[in-house]
Amino acid sequence: MTHTAYARNSSSPWVGLVLFAGIMLLINGGFEVIEGIVMLARDDIAQATADALAIPADFTFWGWMQLILGAITVLAGVGILYGKTWARLVVIVIGVVSVFSNMIMLPAYPFWCSIVIAIDVLCIYAVAAHGRAVRA
Repeated sequence: MTHTAYARNSSSPWVGLVLFAGIMLLINGGFEVIEGIVMLARDDIAQATADALAIPADFTFWGWMQLILGAITVLAGVGILYGKTWARLVVIVIGVVSVFSNMIMLPAYPFWCSIVIAIDVLCIYAVAAHGRAVRA
């Protein structure tokens, strides 16, 4: 395939980044669901107590938050892979909420929350800047 044939058949080179973001949203959402289930089942495995968090709350509350955020993230990831416009807005909103949620949980899970924050920021950038490329 020549370079001109690729340019003619592809709408944008950014489609790969948006598809990567969609797949990462599926993975990230799945991990958030697992994290929420673990927090609900065993709140004694955290590295910090609930009082050490930025917003002191019971780990059961944060477990439900992670579970709900994870489920919405998975649905938004599926929407991104199908090129749905509503999914772009949901990803941006849920990404921001997830970033703040993980910043609050940073004292309890420092390594994991840092990874999730980085993935969320990448996904927000991909769908905000290049999300239309998948629809075309």
